[in-house]
Amino acid sequence: MTGQSDSTDPVAIPKGYRIGPWQVRERLASGAFATVYAARRTSGAAPGTPGKTDVPRQVALKILPTGTRTPRQLRHLRELAEREVDVLKRLRTPRLIRMFDTLTIDDVDHPELDGATVLVLERAGTSLATLLERTAVPAAGPALLAQICEGLHQLHHAGWVHGDLKPANVLLMDDGSVRLADFNMAAEMEGTHAYSPAFATPDYTPPELLWPELTERGALIRPTADIWAFGVLAHQVLTGCHPLPGTTPQARSEAAERYARGTEELRLAPELPPLWRKIITTCLARAQSRRGTAKALLREVEEAAGTARSARLPRLRPGLVRRHPAATALLAVTLLLTTATAFSAHRHVTRHDGTPVYAALPRDKAFPTGPDGKVVYGYHRCPEDALCFFSGHNGTGDLCVWRGDDPDWLAGEDICSWADNNPVRSIFNNIGGDRSAVAYFRGADYQPADADRRRLAQRTGCSPENSMGNLAGTYAPRSHRLIKSCSSFTALKDFFIPW
Repeated sequence: MTGQSDSTDPVAIPKGYRIGPWQVRERLASGAFATVYAARRTSGAAPGTPGKTDVPRQVALKILPTGTRTPRQLRHLRELAEREVDVLKRLRTPRLIRMFDTLTIDDVDHPELDGATVLVLERAGTSLATLLERTAVPAAGPALLAQICEGLHQLHHAGWVHGDLKPANVLLMDDGSVRLADFNMAAEMEGTHAYSPAFATPDYTPPELLWPELTERGALIRPTADIWAFGVLAHQVLTGCHPLPGTTPQARSEAAERYARGTEELRLAPELPPLWRKIITTCLARAQSRRGTAKALLREVEEAAGTARSARLPRLRPGLVRRHPAATALLAVTLLLTTATAFSAHRHVTRHDGTPVYAALPRDKAFPTGPDGKVVYGYHRCPEDALCFFSGHNGTGDLCVWRGDDPDWLAGEDICSWADNNPVRSIFNNIGGDRSAVAYFRGADYQPADADRRRLAQRTGCSPENSMGNLAGTYAPRSHRLIKSCSSFTALKDFFIPW
C-alpha cells in the first residue's frame, strides 16, 4: 500500500466518521483494494471488543468496500477480505500484524460505505516502502531483513504463503520491530503448494508466476514465491536497486522472463558482502527447488545480519495441519481432464469502464498502448452476459459476440468473418448462469482439429466464468460451446469406449 493521497482510493471516509467504537482520523495508506485510516477509541466507548481487554486506544482501520460494488466485484473483494481475516484470526505470531476485531459498516445514508468490511489492526509507525523512499540504503537494513525473514518462517511454518511480499507490506512499529501485513493474497498450503489470486506486484513476482496457468481455484503458488520476493527485497534494502536490469517494472519483468530462460543474468550490486550475495543468489535461483526454505534462509540471514538467533518454533500439533485428501484427489482428476488455456493471465473487470483488476504487464511492445504509454484494454466493449473473442490483445481490435453455443463460426446465423483469415488474440467470457464456462475448438461442430487431437481433452482451450486474457494468437477457433465447468468429465465422455 502507498501512503500518498489519491482520489481513486477504494474507500474515502471523512475525518471524524464513527465506525463502532472507533473515530476515523487521518488516512494512512491506500492500495488497489483497500484504504487504511488511523482511528482512536472514543471516550465513551468500551475498551475494545467484549472479552478483549488488550486493544489499544489508537489503531488502524483497514476498509475494504465489500458492500459497495457490483456482484462480480463483490465476490472478488469478499474473497480477498476473507483471506486476510482467515490468516489473522488463526495466526498469532510476533512478526505478523495483529488484528483485534472485524466490523461491518451499517450506514444506509451513505451507500458508498454501507456494507464495507473493516479490519481493526495494530497501528504501525511507518512502512519499509516509506523508509526506503527517505533513505535508499538504511543502516538498519540487515537487522530489518532478519525480522522479515523471521516473519516468513513463522508464516510458512504455520502452513501459509504470503503471496505479495514487498516493502509496502512490511510495517515498522514505533519500537523498531517488523510486522508483515496485507494478507489479501495469502493462501493456505495443501501439501507442497497453495492456490492464490493471479495478482501480485510484478517486481517481486518470480518468473514462473508472471504468466501462470490458472485453475478454477487460482494460480498454483509455492513458498518459494515468497523466497524469491525476499531476495528482490533484500537486494533493494542493501543496495538501493533491483537485482534485474530495467528502468520500469515492465522492463524488469521481461528481464525476469529472459533470466528464467537462461538468456539473462542477475545484476547483483558489486558492493554486496559475500554472505548476502550468496543468500540473494540462492533466493533468486531459476529453479524453485534450489531456492531453499524460509527456515534454512533465516539462519543464514541472521548470521549475515549479525543478529541473535530467533527462537525455535514449536512443532505443530496434528490438529493444526489441515489435510485435504478429497481436494487432492479432485485436483489430480482436474489436472488430467482439463485442457490448459493459453491465457497469459485472467483478469476480472472491477470498474464500470472495464478497467481490469488483474492488469498484468504486457509481454512485449506488440500489446496496444495509448499516447501516455499505458496498455490499452478493450474488454469493456463486451456486453453483459455475452462471450467475446477479439482480434487484438487485451480486448482490442475487431470482436465477435455470442450469447450461446456456435457449431461453426464461418457459417449459420452468426458469422465471425474476420476469424477466417486472422487469429484470435484475446477473449472475455462475460457469461453467467448454470453453463458459464466456454470450451472452444479448432474444428467445426465442437470437434478437435490439428493440435487439439493430441490433447487429452480434445479441445483448444476452456475459459471459466468472468475470465479474460490473451490467447496464443496463432489460431482462430471454429466452434465453441458453453459447459458447466472447465474441469468437468464432459470433456472426455464422448471418447470413452463402453466394454
